[in-house]
This record gives sequence, C-alpha cells and structure tokens, in this order.
Amino acid sequence: MEKESIITMYHGGLGSLLNSIQTLFIGMLRIWSIPIVLMLSVASGFTTYYGLSHFIVPWIALIITIAIQSIIVICSLEIAGIHWKANRLRYLSVLLSLLVAIAASITFSYFKFYEVSQSETIRINRINEIRKGVDDYLAAILKAKSDILKQHNDELDKASADVSQAYFGTHAQIPATNKNIVGEGPFWRHYNQRYQAKKAQFDQLDKEFHLLDEHIRTLQTSLNHLTVDTENNFQKAIAGLQEVQLKFNQLATNAGHTVPQAPILMTYSQFVQGVTPSFAMWNDFSLFAFSCAAMVDFFTFLLSYRLESTAPGPLSEQEQELAFECLRQFSEFRINENDELEMVIEKSDIERARRYSDWSRMFAVGFLLSRGFLRKIDDRSVEFAPNLYPLVAERMGAKLRAIKAQSPETTEQSHTIQVSHEQ
Repeated sequence: MEKESIITMYHGGLGSLLNSIQTLFIGMLRIWSIPIVLMLSVASGFTTYYGLSHFIVPWIALIITIAIQSIIVICSLEIAGIHWKANRLRYLSVLLSLLVAIAASITFSYFKFYEVSQSETIRINRINEIRKGVDDYLAAILKAKSDILKQHNDELDKASADVSQAYFGTHAQIPATNKNIVGEGPFWRHYNQRYQAKKAQFDQLDKEFHLLDEHIRTLQTSLNHLTVDTENNFQKAIAGLQEVQLKFNQLATNAGHTVPQAPILMTYSQFVQGVTPSFAMWNDFSLFAFSCAAMVDFFTFLLSYRLESTAPGPLSEQEQELAFECLRQFSEFRINENDELEMVIEKSDIERARRYSDWSRMFAVGFLLSRGFLRKIDDRSVEFAPNLYPLVAERMGAKLRAIKAQSPETTEQSHTIQVSHEQ
C-alpha cells in the first residue's frame, strides 16, 4: 500500500512538473513571437521603403511603408478571430485589405531582393556585354587585316611576276626589239626596284600587324581579368581598345581599306553602378528574389495570426468573476469542428416564453469578444479562445476546493444533529 502511494505521488509530481515546463515553454514562445513579428515587420518595411522611395518622395514612402506593415499585422491578428459565417462582409474586407497590403509589400520589396540576388549576375552580364562588343570589333579587324594582307600579297606576287618576265624578256611592256632577251637589263632593274619597294612595304606592314597583335593580346588579357581587379583592368581595357583602334585605323587608312566601327563602351561609373529599381525588373523575373520577398511577409502574417491566441490584456479579478458567473448561465455547449468549446448565446424557447432578461450574460459575451477571449462563429454561437480555458479552469478549481472545504464541516454538523436526536 505504501509502495503504491509512493508511485502515485511520483507520477503525479512528474506529470505536474512536465505540465509546468510545457506551459512555461509555450508561454515563452508566445512572448518571443512578439519581437520576432516586430523584427520581421521592420525587415519587410526596410525593403518596401527601399523600393518605394525610388518612385515617390522618401517621406511619403516612409509613411506608406509604416501603413502597409501596420495593416499586415493588424489584419493578420483580426482575421484570426473572425469566422466566415459570423460576418462575411467584415471577413472579406479584412482579407482584401490584407492581400492588398501584402501585394504592395512584396512588389516593392522585390526590387531590393532583386538587386541583392542579381547584382553578381548583372555584373557578369555587363562584363559579357563589353567582351562581346570588343570581340565583334576584333573579329572585324581580323577580317580587314586578312583582306589588307591578301591585297598586298597579291600586289607582291604580281610585282614578282613582273620581275621574272622582265628578266626573261617576256613582259608585255618590253619593246619588240628587246623581246626574249634574257638578262638584267633596264626593264628588269625598273621592275625589280618596284618589287623590292613592295616587299619592303609588305614586311613593314607585317611587322606593324605583329605589333597590333600584341596590343590585342594586352586588351584581351585586361578583359579576362575584369573580375579580379575591376577598376585597374577596366581602365587598361579602355586604353587598350583605344590603342588598337588608333593603330588599326592608321594601317587601314594607309591601305585604302574601310575602317570598321569601334564599339562604344560604358564608362566605369556606369559599369559599377548599382541596379536602379524599375518595373522592368519584372520582365526579367527572378523567382528567388520574389520568394525571399514573399517569405518575409508570409512569416509576418503567420506569426501575427498565431499571436491572436493571446489576449491583448489580462482580466482583473472582478472581471474574471463576472465573466465566469455570466457564462455559467448558458446551457447549450458542444465541441465544434475546430476542437473548441462552442456555446449558443441566443435565448432558448423556454427563456423566450418566460421573457427571461439575458442582459448580464450578453454583456459578458460582448465584453469577452472585445477582449479576444471569445470568437464569434455565427449569429447565434461563439467559441472559446485558447486563453479563456485557463481562466475558467482556475475558477472551476476554486469552486471545487471551496466545496471540498465545506464537505467535512457539513458532515460533522449532520453527525452532531443525528447524535442529538438519538439522545
């Protein structure tokens, strides 16, 4: 018997301890949810203000941002306590306000997350744009270079053929008297001089093209290292492009060849410039940026919605007693589909027949609805909010303790009366 008593006490004490720990933990989570909601609102407000301030005056953007975040939190709290059947118009108006506020917050927060998530991509795209412009120009230079060298090579081959024909006396310009006379005569010396001039010109052109190739290699090296040391290599790339353009234009002009159009590159300030928010960002839609913007507002809504289970303020001792006594006057209770205790607040048929005045208990219902301890289901019923159960349980426990305290006295009085009657 003693062992069973010890086991019972042990289990009762452990269960009480676990219940206390769980209650404390849940209470701490509810308290901790408040600063989390505030921090999420501040974070979402910052990104919303950042995007909004690029379209309107900053101080107006700040006011609108505060209004947007306040509407999200307030409507999230309010919609958690509204049932669709209770007041459809109010439910729809609160839901519409919440959706508009969240849509505005996500829309303007998207710009900031887009800038953060796409900054590296935009930088790479700018580098690729510069490289493409330079590569297209270098390809045009390479083609022009091939045409110029081919033109000079053809002229050199023709000059070499003229020298050979002049030597063997078969050149078309040689008089008939000197035809087929082999030797280094005056005609050969004339054409040989032209050939040597052409050959020297071709060698000089080839040397200058080799120097141009060095400048092109330097330019390409600077472009390849743009991601490493952006500022220095960008300036080197610009200088290298200008040097290549100047050298080739001189060579092409001297050769009588058409000069290709050089690319117009962005300045360094444009190259390193951040992203300016604009609705064009939605054309290049970023799912990651949108998800980040939506995630912050979703968590704000979710935690605010869950915070509704905690009343805005505790009830005083007199208010608790009033609410408990008035709620006891209702007779129709059931467990609804939300697993909450639901009660009918309208008069029963008997109460209507007796013209019962339910002003006091309806006052208690209205009072608890306004304080968040009750939730309206429809026109005739309400349900208990989670924070009302501990108050009712405390009152019921106090009543039970009072009854138990009175039981020994009642038993003793009955026993005394019985003894007196027997005597």
